[in-house]
Amino acid sequence: MKLIAYTLSPDIPEIRPAGVLRDWMDQTPQSFAYRCLPLNIANSHGWEILCPCDFSAIWTGSPDQKSIIINCSAPDYDRPLSHFGSGVLTFHVNVLFRTEPGYNLYVTGPVNSPKDGIAPLSGIVETDWSPYSFTMNWKFTRANEAVHFKKGEPFCFIFPVKRDVIENMQPEFRRITDDPVTNQQYQEWSNAREKFIATLSDPASEAAKEKWQKAYYRGLLPNDQPGCPHHQIKLKVKNFDKSNK
Repeated sequence: MKLIAYTLSPDIPEIRPAGVLRDWMDQTPQSFAYRCLPLNIANSHGWEILCPCDFSAIWTGSPDQKSIIINCSAPDYDRPLSHFGSGVLTFHVNVLFRTEPGYNLYVTGPVNSPKDGIAPLSGIVETDWSPYSFTMNWKFTRANEAVHFKKGEPFCFIFPVKRDVIENMQPEFRRITDDPVTNQQYQEWSNAREKFIATLSDPASEAAKEKWQKAYYRGLLPNDQPGCPHHQIKLKVKNFDKSNK
């Protein structure tokens, strides 16, 4: 399966497999945020497009197109701009992506990586047929305060999604007691969780020695049996091949 990036500028954009690490996660006590496997998988579930230059920008609060003041010395094809107005900052992506038939590209900002004063907007693009490039856009959340992007900082995050999955999915509510096996597993986990939390503050307890419950991280059911043969603890996302550039 291929994801092709046709280059549109003199310089090849820096695109890399998204990493697990986040500054705010590093700063949690004992880096405990990395114990959350869903966070780790989401952080690395795609590719990051990196900012080609240092720049700062400030929004005056007006909806006008000229209301964003950008301080940047990069060439026009790398330089961010105010195209839409309303405090929306636009980045050139400088590639045209092509996915396999039936696959869209989910386009958003760096996952679980909040930035003060500005927030990424998200879009889904039909990249299996479209000959049209797209931009990455961020919306200022506060006026009259500068935001800064550094060269090499991720500004865009992409991953493929199958086009018909959402519409073909039939969501429904059921009582958990309708599924005796799942209900039993949930009750076992819930009871163990309550006991774990109740004894965690006791330095002599097993909970204090374990520090955190690792069953989901290890892909185990409450009875310590494997829950899934394809459980993932780490993603191995491939680099873009530059040999055909």
